[in-house]
Amino acid sequence: MRQSIVHVALVVRDYDEAIAFYTQKLHFTLVEDTYQPAQDKRWVVVAPPGSSGTTLLLARASKPEQEPFIGNQTGGRVFLFLNSDDFWRDYDEMVANGIKFIRPPKEESYGIVAVFEDLYGNLWDLLQLNENHPLSARL
Repeated sequence: MRQSIVHVALVVRDYDEAIAFYTQKLHFTLVEDTYQPAQDKRWVVVAPPGSSGTTLLLARASKPEQEPFIGNQTGGRVFLFLNSDDFWRDYDEMVANGIKFIRPPKEESYGIVAVFEDLYGNLWDLLQLNENHPLSARL
């Protein structure tokens, strides 16, 4: 059997502002932006540059009950983990693009890591795993 997680839904306030942030600030690729008239919504998918794995589905909050979760999908915990093949290149570029880091870079047993916020306040790890980390072979 072979399975994989294809998308992770990220609740956003507005499709276009989210697309702009992810494509311009983080250099993600816009994979799909398709209007679905039956549900009056868009299917918006972005992916990190060079990635062939899991993508982000940017899902606009469509009900008032969903709005409080914009930027707080995990109650303040780090939500997403962006692995890099060159931590310092990406860290410096993100700082230059105005990305707010709330925890500075730190060497850990598994690699280098720093925590940043997306445009809504969701927390992300930017990391570069050590070559001997079990996930390194899969990336």
